[in-house]
Amino acid sequence: MLRILFVILAATLFSHAADSAASVEPNPWRSLFDGTTLTGWSVKSGNATYRVEDGAIIGTYANNSTTTFLCPDETFTDFELTFEVRLDNAELNTGVQIRSVLAGDKLGGSLTGPQIEIADGGATGFIFGQGLKGWMQDPKSGTNPPVAPLVIGEWTSFRALAVGPHIQTWIRDKPVADLILNAEQQAAYGSGRIGLQVHGVKPKQGLGPHQVRFRNIQIRVISDKAPSKP
Repeated sequence: MLRILFVILAATLFSHAADSAASVEPNPWRSLFDGTTLTGWSVKSGNATYRVEDGAIIGTYANNSTTTFLCPDETFTDFELTFEVRLDNAELNTGVQIRSVLAGDKLGGSLTGPQIEIADGGATGFIFGQGLKGWMQDPKSGTNPPVAPLVIGEWTSFRALAVGPHIQTWIRDKPVADLILNAEQQAAYGSGRIGLQVHGVKPKQGLGPHQVRFRNIQIRVISDKAPSKP
């Protein structure tokens, strides 16, 4: 009888130990986009359209539309994010919002906050302040030299790491932005939404095709605890 009780106790302790070990494992990578549908995503701010084709999200400019975002329904605090982007036209400026705030209710609201710049030029990968009237880290003052511009019509890999006030980006595994938010910025944008952008296009910019494609969107959550407000 004692032997049976010992076996049961040992099994119970082993089970608890295994559960405890599992609980301290780093959060795994997971896909934000299933490659087939836009389930769990919603359009904000404008009238650009998004569809899925060949495992990628395709965002297409709409006439007379403001900048438009496609956002996961979740919010994120500290995380590592990877994705690939392809611009079909050099005239279309785009970007990926991180830790951004959704404000207002017109067309689902508009995003304000840090944006990973994506364009046909040396500013790609640096952090623009969407809705903030300027750069959060000016490409001209960055410590890392600009990475070679995107090749229009080809896929380019991006990585972003946001932990506390520290935001870093890489393009094709080469470091680009290295930004420390000040206390006010961290309080406002220490947690928020991710958004895939289709920028508004001026009529003089021609007929396009004004499209941007996103795929392989993966995230690893480091912490979901939002920063305290001052």
